[in-house]
Amino acid sequence: MVQVEPLPVLYIDKLSDYERGRMNGIVRHGVTARWSDAVVHGGVGYFVEVPDDPGLDSEGQFQQVFQQVEKRLEQIGSDMQHLLQVLVYLPDPSDLACFNQLWDVWIPSGHAPSRACIHVPLATAGYRVELIITAACAV
Repeated sequence: MVQVEPLPVLYIDKLSDYERGRMNGIVRHGVTARWSDAVVHGGVGYFVEVPDDPGLDSEGQFQQVFQQVEKRLEQIGSDMQHLLQVLVYLPDPSDLACFNQLWDVWIPSGHAPSRACIHVPLATAGYRVELIITAACAV
């Protein structure tokens, strides 16, 4: 019978100061029981935005969510030129042309993030867009 050595158990008290600092360097903004409004770790910020007013038409929601993204970027020490990736969720594919038209004006020239646009129903009726944002930010 082959004997297998058990894998070492990772104990937090045995971590180096560097390893412990990397694990503890998580900053959460707007923490609730279910989510945080934004999370920053290792110089990268992560957050999700939906429009504050789902009663607006599609164009209004797109403009509103773009403004909310700019405010959140400022909160985490970033800006539009430091967007890394944006995942766009649109429940109605016919909104894509309007979204792209506004997007092209909103994104600073030469600083387009990687982007995917997904057609999917959203969890709350009335929302015309949801954005998942990843951005480089001040450490």
